[in-house]
Amino acid sequence: MLEHMPALIPAPTSPADRGVRRQARLTTGLVATVIFLTAIAPLATDMYVPAFPRVAGDLSATATQVQLTLTTFFVGMALGQLIGGPVSDQHGRRRLLIASIVVMTAASVVCALTPSIAVMMTGRFLQGFAGGWAMVIGRAIIVDLARGARLVRVLNVIAAVGGIAPIVGPLLGAVILQLSHWRVSFWAVAAMGVAMILAVLVAVPETLPVERRHGGGLRAFATNGRQVLRQRRYLGYVLVSGSAMGAVFAYVATSAFVLQSMNGMSPVAYSADFAANAAGMTAAALIAARLAGRVATRKVIVAGQIAALLAGVAMLAGALWWDTPLPLAIACFAVLMTAQGLIGPNGGALAAAEVPEHPGTGSAILGFVQWIAAGVIAPIAGLGGEHTAVPMALLMITCVALSMVGLLILARPAVAPFPTNRM
Repeated sequence: MLEHMPALIPAPTSPADRGVRRQARLTTGLVATVIFLTAIAPLATDMYVPAFPRVAGDLSATATQVQLTLTTFFVGMALGQLIGGPVSDQHGRRRLLIASIVVMTAASVVCALTPSIAVMMTGRFLQGFAGGWAMVIGRAIIVDLARGARLVRVLNVIAAVGGIAPIVGPLLGAVILQLSHWRVSFWAVAAMGVAMILAVLVAVPETLPVERRHGGGLRAFATNGRQVLRQRRYLGYVLVSGSAMGAVFAYVATSAFVLQSMNGMSPVAYSADFAANAAGMTAAALIAARLAGRVATRKVIVAGQIAALLAGVAMLAGALWWDTPLPLAIACFAVLMTAQGLIGPNGGALAAAEVPEHPGTGSAILGFVQWIAAGVIAPIAGLGGEHTAVPMALLMITCVALSMVGLLILARPAVAPFPTNRM
């Protein structure tokens, strides 16, 4: 499917540009490389989380200090995306993408060799910063080459296939811990970084010609950012996608306590349930990709929002009156995560479609909001402790409500409820 997508870019004006632009097409290899880039964050996180107790023991650190290495990673991801987008709008995509992957790979080596928790925090921040930089450029490359229903379809495919990473990550991390040392997980991420560099060199051409670049870089980011943030519909879709990310990380932060501590589910059963929910989100994103151009994307988002809201209300009722029975918790989590496959990728695609003149800046702000939401929601979800699901349920409802505000109020169509281009 993807290899037959024509490149939607202006006609070349010089022989040099003509040669570059002939290569700048949406190919299977290019899309696969972008999927690889988007998978690095969940892999670098999920492979490492199972090793927290061992990391604390080996580095003589407290549990809180080890958890802060996750926070520094999220902060780095948010800042990397915020800065990487506008810089790539000025200087182009390919060289900066390669440089960011090199830094991420080096930071992974630092984490693998770390002698202390302080060095680990620094390495994790750099790993997240460079990984976020690479992710935002990957999204901008897709926006450079696709528009309309094709853009929605490709971004949904990327989200769907990239959704395999949260399934593979914990399993791979557990295998590494069984067979070797926790430091090996960081060597594995470094090896993936080397593979990414090779993939970019082979499959990713420069997709932003010189005449389409915006001068000024970070100095112009405030100006470009103001232009992007004036787009009411863009803000609405960013809220849709950011709220979906918040709901996902509320689940990630609390589901182990709800299912294991409160309901006695075994770690193996929990891992299987976690993988099944990630698979549900992946399947939903693939279905959304198939529906792009056939069913209005806003309708698909609404369907996901209604399902997620019902799951949140059911979870809250179960937490308040029935002590969160296991079958109800499993069902609510499954519906919530599957619904996010309909909401998050589609919201991000529609946000990108609203600001095609500033794809890097638009992608940067979207990524920043998503990872800030992840960093903020995760600790809030745990405020109630490990013996109540009420905070989790309230966060589910709140995230869905914010998502609905974004779609139905901020991103409301100017003319008709659902545009004729079926976006």
